[in-house]
Amino acid sequence: MTATRILPDLQCSLMCEDIRQEASGNFLLVGVLNFIRVPQLPVVAFKLNVFNRWTAGVGQFLESTRLIAPDQTTVLRKGEVKFVLQDAALHATNVSVFGQVEFKTAGTYFVEVLVDDVMKLRYPIPVIHTPPPQSSPPPAPPSSPPETAPPA
Repeated sequence: MTATRILPDLQCSLMCEDIRQEASGNFLLVGVLNFIRVPQLPVVAFKLNVFNRWTAGVGQFLESTRLIAPDQTTVLRKGEVKFVLQDAALHATNVSVFGQVEFKTAGTYFVEVLVDDVMKLRYPIPVIHTPPPQSSPPPAPPSSPPETAPPA
């Protein structure tokens, strides 16, 4: 008897600044994020990408990727992708692009990845407010000794 449906495993999920696909079909992840450090708040991130790779499943599925605010209730962004795995030895790679994400406060935000409403992974993305260092006024130029008249 062959399986008609097996829920897949999430092999990886990474938030990054950009994702490119080479002519060979391989993916190039740029700027994998452990945290987001900003000089001021609120701030708007032009684009955030979430790279998800699924394997060891069989069937048709719906992936949901959500970015959750520090209150752990507010959904800032949500992406959904339908995908198919015809054999458990295959894999599927999905990318969710979240544009113009506004971070109003510092704190721990979360990425949640679900397949068919089953939570597979939830991981933190801290937003850290680090103000730029205060610039001090430039030092005054050294004073030159008073001019003296040459001896007569």
